[in-house]
Amino acid sequence: MSFAGGPSTYAMLPVLLLGQFMALLDVTIVNVATPTIGTDLPASGAQLQLVVGGYTASYAMLLITGARLGDLYGLRRCYLAGAVGFTLASLACGLAPNGAALVAFRFVQGAAAAVMVPQIMSVIQTRFAGPARARAVSAYGAVLSVGAVAGLGAGGVLVEADLGGLGWRAVFLVNVPIGVLLAILVPRLVPADEPRGTRRLDLARLAVAVPAVFLVVLPLVLGRQLGWPPWTVGALALGAVLAGLFVVVERRVRDPLLSFAVLRARGVAAGVGTLICMQVTYGGLLFVLTLHLQAGLGVSPLRTGLTFAPMAAVFGAVGYWWRALPALGLGLCAVAFTQLATDPGHGMWVALVVWGAGMGASASPLVAQSLAGVPRELAADASGVLTTTMQLGQVIGVAGFGGLFLSLSGASPTAAGSARALAGTAGWLVPLAAAGVAAGVLFARSVVQQRSVR
Repeated sequence: MSFAGGPSTYAMLPVLLLGQFMALLDVTIVNVATPTIGTDLPASGAQLQLVVGGYTASYAMLLITGARLGDLYGLRRCYLAGAVGFTLASLACGLAPNGAALVAFRFVQGAAAAVMVPQIMSVIQTRFAGPARARAVSAYGAVLSVGAVAGLGAGGVLVEADLGGLGWRAVFLVNVPIGVLLAILVPRLVPADEPRGTRRLDLARLAVAVPAVFLVVLPLVLGRQLGWPPWTVGALALGAVLAGLFVVVERRVRDPLLSFAVLRARGVAAGVGTLICMQVTYGGLLFVLTLHLQAGLGVSPLRTGLTFAPMAAVFGAVGYWWRALPALGLGLCAVAFTQLATDPGHGMWVALVVWGAGMGASASPLVAQSLAGVPRELAADASGVLTTTMQLGQVIGVAGFGGLFLSLSGASPTAAGSARALAGTAGWLVPLAAAGVAAGVLFARSVVQQRSVR
């Protein structure tokens, strides 16, 4: 049953978005704490890389599976289970006695996020209708804009404040009260739903899908820091082979783990293409600018996080209040990168604000219109595809453009060298933004055709 919007649905929405925010926060909040973790535990360099990358790897690896679990066992039940698991894993991370334990708990935390996050968009799609759904998706887009950036700022604040002498442990323990609040509110404010039970979780195909994503994501997360040893290239190649095998098998079975029929719904394929361009540039931008500010200019972690605050504010505000086609938004993104490429110093704040406006004008309408033509029975598949696209896009952006920046700036960048590397990296980001504009034009045309059919 869908609701047009009312007191019950609007009370439900913040509970859903709080879980999304918590999961996004943990993508970046640990970044600024890694030097302290390495000294305090102590933890090796490889362990620190996995503390950051393990969460992302297991999160991306299991998102499609998490979407199917919601379809099988109920959206509310899986959302609550994921939130509780995430909270317990966060507590375990905050109490970890050594580096190996912390890495293991981060993998568990990412897996719990993968169970929790896909249910959010599925609930929005099935429980909201008409203008209420548009407003809900706009709020969802605003949370997406703020979550990753807030992690950088929150990490800096918590590490520098050293609350109760907790040091780096606070970046994980901050999730515990949020998770407890979710455990109390979800059963009260999110309506129960009946599992559809018409589809099953095929463990044989899952055994192909999970390694395929893992073999692609893990080298992207660790390859740059390790200097791209031969095993990373081999893992990427094997992951691509397994992904191709998965697609072939899924197209031939009656009950696929991921129904590719969702890509045939009008607007979904073009929307995914546009979204991947956006997320790659977004992930690359956050990572590269963080490196430039801290390694090149010597800016503190706290100030680095606050530098992104105007972008996040504009992203969230525009994403909620301004309805516009993705082509327009990505056009603004291209302008922003052009500004960065020509003037990486004084123009940075202007570029960040323009970038935030472009992303805000794109993200919410893109997600809403991509889902508009998806049948209810494919809601879980659509949610899995979109959330996986977002996560993998950011990983690719960090690995690709982060590696390019580091190769241009050198191991110990000066301020001038870092600025040149930033300009050179931005110059490569502009064509990707232009590709996003082209994909956005195709997406906009499919939206117009869909409206004319109606």
